[in-house]
Amino acid sequence: MSTDTDTGTVQAEAAVRAASAAAGSGAAAGYRPSRTLPLRVEARRQLSRRRTSVVFGVMVALPVIVWAALAVGGTPSGRDGSPSLIQTATSSGVNFAFAVLFMASGFLLSVPVALFFGDTIASEASWSSLRYLLAAPVPRARLLLAKLAVALGFSAVAVLVLPLVALGVGTAAYGWGDLHLSLAGSLPAGTAAGRLALIAVYLFVCELSVAGFALWMSTLTDAPLGAVGGAVGLAILSGILDNITALGSLRSFLPTHGMYAWVDVLQPNPDWTGMIEGVSIAVSLALVFGALAFRHLRAKDIVS
Repeated sequence: MSTDTDTGTVQAEAAVRAASAAAGSGAAAGYRPSRTLPLRVEARRQLSRRRTSVVFGVMVALPVIVWAALAVGGTPSGRDGSPSLIQTATSSGVNFAFAVLFMASGFLLSVPVALFFGDTIASEASWSSLRYLLAAPVPRARLLLAKLAVALGFSAVAVLVLPLVALGVGTAAYGWGDLHLSLAGSLPAGTAAGRLALIAVYLFVCELSVAGFALWMSTLTDAPLGAVGGAVGLAILSGILDNITALGSLRSFLPTHGMYAWVDVLQPNPDWTGMIEGVSIAVSLALVFGALAFRHLRAKDIVS
């Protein structure tokens, strides 16, 4: 009986301390900032939006469109007759998946990432719902973290589903077989499939620089299209500058410089140097842009 009494006393004292702390901070008793805006609620909100269905639909439909184009146009050839992944696209399902990934690398994969991240805060501001979310009250850092996590998950699905569907479509159309390379011979199908999965993850990591910039832009403007367009414009500008060889080593710091570095691992003796550099640059830029986004949202005027 004495033990039960002591336990009850301790719990009562803890409740009193919690209530006093809440009162001292101005918050209601039982309020927990970490429990506001649960991820499942934000995920449901974003999943119900039409643009989410459109993005996923495009990623699923693209391999089918490429297969149809190859079926109508016949055997593809490289630019100026030079050998390429496109030239061997019909050799096997694995070849087709790599060909589709090569077509999408650079610009196309940046679009869904820019859309999901650029729409995070700017859309709430344009709907005038941002002030109500923060008055709920949802802490600003918590709001951005929740939206960041959901955008990260949706972007990962959009980027990773493309090679998966391409592999399925290619295997159904051209059969399961080794990866045939024009200059480096061939790779066993199992090894090639493993590298395809690794390259898909690598491309998603490379897109984090665009994602970070889109997130930052989303905190700077109340127009979602402005934030998305700014991130897509960054990807386009980076691709243009990357083709200017006069820039020399400065090109290594461009967000899209490492988008095609994965081609170096499609050989019996892979070279991972380019992919390692691509990951380091992408993560560094993402951290810088992400820090700027958190900094600006903390000082953002959400009333006017």
